[in-house]
Amino acid sequence: MHITKKLAAAHAKGEPTYSFEFFPPKTAQGVQNLYDRMDRMHGFGPAFIDITWGAGGRHSQLTCEMVKVAQSVYGLETCMHLTCTDMERSKIDDALKQAYNSGCTNILALRGDPPREQEKWEQAEGGFRYARDLIKYIKNNYGDHFDIGVAGYPEGCDETTGAEEHIPYLKEKIDAGGTFIVTQMCYDADIFIDWVHRCHAAGIPESVPIVPGIMPIHTHASFMRRATWTQCHIPPEWHEKLDPVKNDDVSVREVGKELVADFCRRVLDSGTTMHLHFYTMNLAVATRMVLEELAVTPPSHEHNPLLKPLPWRQSLGLNRRDENVRPIFWRNRNRSYVARTQDWDEFPNGRWGDSRSPAFGELDTYGVGLKGTNEENRKLWGSPESTRDIADLFVGYMKGSVKSLPWSEAPINTEANVLQSDLIDLNGRGLLTINSQPAVDGVKSSHPDYGWGPKNGYVYQKAYLELLVHPDLIDIVISRMDKDEDITYYAVNSAGSLRTNVPTDCGPNAVTWGVFPGKEIVQPTIVETVSFLAWRDEFYHLGSEWAKCYAEGSPSKKLIKDVVDNWYLVNIVHNDFRQVRGIFPLFEGLSAPGLSVKEQANGDGYVNGHVNGGAEISDLALRDKPETNGVNDGNNVVNGANHANMTNGHESENEASGVRV
Repeated sequence: MHITKKLAAAHAKGEPTYSFEFFPPKTAQGVQNLYDRMDRMHGFGPAFIDITWGAGGRHSQLTCEMVKVAQSVYGLETCMHLTCTDMERSKIDDALKQAYNSGCTNILALRGDPPREQEKWEQAEGGFRYARDLIKYIKNNYGDHFDIGVAGYPEGCDETTGAEEHIPYLKEKIDAGGTFIVTQMCYDADIFIDWVHRCHAAGIPESVPIVPGIMPIHTHASFMRRATWTQCHIPPEWHEKLDPVKNDDVSVREVGKELVADFCRRVLDSGTTMHLHFYTMNLAVATRMVLEELAVTPPSHEHNPLLKPLPWRQSLGLNRRDENVRPIFWRNRNRSYVARTQDWDEFPNGRWGDSRSPAFGELDTYGVGLKGTNEENRKLWGSPESTRDIADLFVGYMKGSVKSLPWSEAPINTEANVLQSDLIDLNGRGLLTINSQPAVDGVKSSHPDYGWGPKNGYVYQKAYLELLVHPDLIDIVISRMDKDEDITYYAVNSAGSLRTNVPTDCGPNAVTWGVFPGKEIVQPTIVETVSFLAWRDEFYHLGSEWAKCYAEGSPSKKLIKDVVDNWYLVNIVHNDFRQVRGIFPLFEGLSAPGLSVKEQANGDGYVNGHVNGGAEISDLALRDKPETNGVNDGNNVVNGANHANMTNGHESENEASGVRV
């Protein structure tokens, strides 16, 4: 979506907007760390992000790759910087083609800075000398596909071009096809406000957004270094407040938060802009602090329909904006699903039909394999030498002390809180859970844990569980499932032996759906055969990669390889969405060989039909209309959700670019 259209829609409702700038890190690990941070910062609610272009285009391929990932995997409306610096026309053509194929519809067209080894800017052979020439070229070749932003300089472009002299050149860029303006870093509200008025007086339409560029203050040294480099004016009172605490980074961020937030309030209140653009320096904390001080971020305790129109993160890749159906199996591996379906011509939508391609991409596609190095993964998951060790690892994940598993890239989410005791119990008995969702019978679409989609709707879920089952137990589990007419299941091993009670001519089974005012019923998450078999391949591939993290012949490698080679991957749907614990009784009294059921009677979970405090499973499953989070809304919703533990989702980070701690 064009940035100008997105901003206009929000501003027409009186809502200010904001965006974030990132730059390509120097290392592969830095790139992955930044992706993780961008994923978290999606929750801050930016209208868009932009990715910078390296001087001389040296990081051009990485910029294009990051635009593609941000747009298609993380669902972030992305603007790609594109410069004339050291860029032959063929390179510009390639960059524009990649942006187009990524679903990107926004470009920030810049002349750019000279490469560090050059003292002055030089035009590349066959390239463009000025940003306005680049803008015209983009318009001639792509028409209105791209919204084209340009750079503005409230305090002058360089030593020879002051703020006033720059405005005619800025107008030329707008006349050439530029649609919005992002300024150089600015900290003086009076300078910015006055300059915007002078731009309008010179003929730049007021319909063209003029956006102030703002760098939050991370440390005093970095603040002064950037301010000196850009030669922007710092109000004297800023020095008066920052100098006394300049050696205390925590205090600098606190003081800086208030100073930057005050600047933001002044420019917003002036009416010269309703959008703020933050130069994040690939960091999150200082930016988040400013946004929280301004009270503009989406509340963490309630669902935001703009951030979560569907239960899963929506992709903005080429032809994917209308995609609204996905298999549940990739719920914890969004990037992998996007990577394996990136070559599809059409994507599932509406009532599925034949638009869902059966051809999933290969397992060697970038983004499908394990994240992290072997050493990092051993540090994260330890060196298990027994089934008990693996069970304890999975229990740790369910409790939140282990941050990921080979099949789940992020910590367990709050939706699983209502299932936590059951999940801890199952994993403690060697029934290793991979994916799950509770039954939900008509909660409001605004619910903080289960809500998605437009306001004033209701959402529903069938209970779902996916787990690894030891081969000695698979016949018992299947026998029990076959006796329950409300259960459908698939069970498969690495050799491809599939057992199921789903008829061969049966279509997809919707496991989430929503009912919203003025819309057809939306059914965005499904279970079906073709997708499950594709997930089977990926699942066992990931298990094999986990085994490869350990030395040949080591007990850990032998153990994990045995699990991969012999255990069954089972997915179960309980089709009566009013039964809140319809699946878990299937495993009553069962445990993997070598693990005792009684061994888990530690107060953490359900044991032999009893839940903490002694309630019988049969009693628990038959309770009528339990309420969620203590809200008496008259709906039959998730049992026990009033006991769910909420987390604020904040993570600490240091000041090194792209590093998580």
